[in-house]
Amino acid sequence: MKEKILSALLFLIIAIQVCAQPVKEHGQLKVLGTQLVDAKGKPVALHGMSFGWHNLWPRFYNAGVVKELKQQWHCTVVRAAMGVELNDSGYLKDPAGSVAKIKAVVDAAIKQGIYVIIDWHCHNIKLAEAKIFFKQMATAYGKYPNVIYELFNEPDHETWPEVKAYSEELVQLIRSIDPDNIILIGCPKWGQDIQLPAADPIKGYSNLMYTMHFYAGTHKQWLRDRTDEAIAKGLPVFVSECAGMEASGDGPIDHAEWEKYVQWMNTKGLSWIAWSVSDKKETCSVLLPSASSTGKWKKEDIKEWGNTAKNALQQYVNKK
Repeated sequence: MKEKILSALLFLIIAIQVCAQPVKEHGQLKVLGTQLVDAKGKPVALHGMSFGWHNLWPRFYNAGVVKELKQQWHCTVVRAAMGVELNDSGYLKDPAGSVAKIKAVVDAAIKQGIYVIIDWHCHNIKLAEAKIFFKQMATAYGKYPNVIYELFNEPDHETWPEVKAYSEELVQLIRSIDPDNIILIGCPKWGQDIQLPAADPIKGYSNLMYTMHFYAGTHKQWLRDRTDEAIAKGLPVFVSECAGMEASGDGPIDHAEWEKYVQWMNTKGLSWIAWSVSDKKETCSVLLPSASSTGKWKKEDIKEWGNTAKNALQQYVNKK
């Protein structure tokens, strides 16, 4: 009898975990000081996975993968990385096809009750095209509390004044349609120069956060220190892309440094998104080519980094 009761309780716990609805629990997110908070003003940190560039790994942009990431990887947020450039399937050459891929992920995230980042995955300023895209996204999804907008994945050689001016135009556009949902602002030098917006943030708008990206094999204590200083100056920070290997996305995983980052993010209450749901022959791709396009991945389909990221996400299950 005890075994039956224990089995029933275990089943109930698993069912609760699988059916958890982060958006139903937290509702409309907002920024209070430097902290992301939920509709009740309670501090909240989101944790999840980023899809790889949609135009390089389009096979994973579907409802089955979103369900897998929510139910088996315990993601409270996913990031749809719309590739703007690179090839004929990028937004610049195929806007309709690109939007369709992003919408597939956003629609699935809303159905699963998790948050979703709509990421303009670009390294260069493409303001005219970005305006068209974000106007479309805000019009379609602005009423859903699930949605977070990421305006500029990783500015590479652009100055902060250039990135700030670009971002201000997009913030104004989005806010004319969607007054509430979180907007993420990119930082120069691939997301590491977080000190620049800390010294000169965008003013006049609420619910803005600034993105810091790290790869633990390359970015060490100095970036944590720099980010601490930015937060101390009042800058709300969101880690919208991170991983444990070198910044190239390849090379060995620095597990010790990754753990330092995870503990630091937990202490600071920072949201983080791991890179990436893809099957390229590189360390940062979490899957092997054998992995199904629609989820239900087997243990043998998941690479070392995939298991590391999945284990890190597991720690937040039922943690309040």
